[in-house]
Amino acid sequence: MQVSVESTGALERRMEVQVPAERVEKAVDERLQRMSRTVRLKGFRPGKVPVKVVRQQFGQQVRQEVLGDVMQSTFNEAVVQEKLTPAGGPRIEPINLEQGSDLKYRAIFEVLPQIEVKGVESLSVERPAATVSTGDVDAMIQNLREQRPTYQVVEREARDTDRVTIDFEGTIDGTPFEGGKAENYAIDLGAGRMLADFEAGLRGAKAGDKKDIELTFPENYAANLAGKQAKFAITVHKVEERQLPELDDEFAKVYGVEEGGIERLRSEVQENMERELGEAIKARVKKQILDGLLAANPIELPKSMVDAQVRELQLDAARRMGARDASQVPPPEGFQDTARRRVALSLLIGEIIRTANIQVDQAQVQTRFEELAAQYPDQAQAMQQFRANPQFRRQMEAAVLEDQVIDWLTQRAQVSDKPSTFKEIMNFGA
Repeated sequence: MQVSVESTGALERRMEVQVPAERVEKAVDERLQRMSRTVRLKGFRPGKVPVKVVRQQFGQQVRQEVLGDVMQSTFNEAVVQEKLTPAGGPRIEPINLEQGSDLKYRAIFEVLPQIEVKGVESLSVERPAATVSTGDVDAMIQNLREQRPTYQVVEREARDTDRVTIDFEGTIDGTPFEGGKAENYAIDLGAGRMLADFEAGLRGAKAGDKKDIELTFPENYAANLAGKQAKFAITVHKVEERQLPELDDEFAKVYGVEEGGIERLRSEVQENMERELGEAIKARVKKQILDGLLAANPIELPKSMVDAQVRELQLDAARRMGARDASQVPPPEGFQDTARRRVALSLLIGEIIRTANIQVDQAQVQTRFEELAAQYPDQAQAMQQFRANPQFRRQMEAAVLEDQVIDWLTQRAQVSDKPSTFKEIMNFGA
């Protein structure tokens, strides 16, 4: 087999391969021989069809199949011979497929870039340092109370945290508009779910009041209403005062604490908050590490890998949007930066794994499975399903391996602790 390789770009290669005709013909003969033992043809007993007859019936089809197989297998042999690492599948262009002549074809493909990871010791990371305080737990318990309110009708004027039930009809220049009318509509004042001017017009209202509220829709509102002035005719049916539940054993049971009451609930809430805080700190450190790694190691990226990643992001976005056909898949332009980041990081992380000889920690994989299974009613059954799913296990191993790389980088980076609070860390980027 003869192979020649030409560089046609930073990463693109054009390789021509010539395969002896004897190899192709031998592969065709062997496949026809196998077919003669299994093919069924009218007039012949199974397994007794002469090879000559099989060749007459299927020779051309078999030859085309063999040519495809030979081009694929010899491409793989050729890249090993030339010490090349393709970034993706090749584009095959036949040059000579004539029977009796050597098979010749051209393969165009990209190779992975040569990478030498630099700047690890100079990576700078600020690790947020915080604990979950008693005040943080108090605030979370208060949030839980606010998720379980009851309401009591009052005769006074409406104020923030009250629920006001109204009829309303909106008009623009005296004409009603779509979506501008509702009956017995409940609004929680101060929750910010309605336009600020609309809520402001309800403060001070009492049951039985009829009033008009005038406002201007924001410029970033729905296109048919943006920037327009509207008048809403309001009828107030009732005003209800919000009442929060008492912090007692019954309240604790609502959140799954059957024994131990409020103190046990507070303990579980604090444990959850500490776990969330740990994950948030870990995520902040990881982002800084990866951002620094990318900045210190600009690399040429294979277009084929970036394109494949863009397509994956498009399809994922389409699934989340509930797209029903290809016309609803979002355009690729919005995914280029994310795709390039993912490809670059996968190459850098892969090189670190190779050069540092980092192996998957199966104990961490098992711990991840156990933590995930703990969220299911039947943990044993969940674990059994995890073990029976090879693809899920590979995904978990990949996630663990990436975390091991982050740990490896963090141990070598310049890390300093930055005093912070639970609220600051959890609200970061929100």
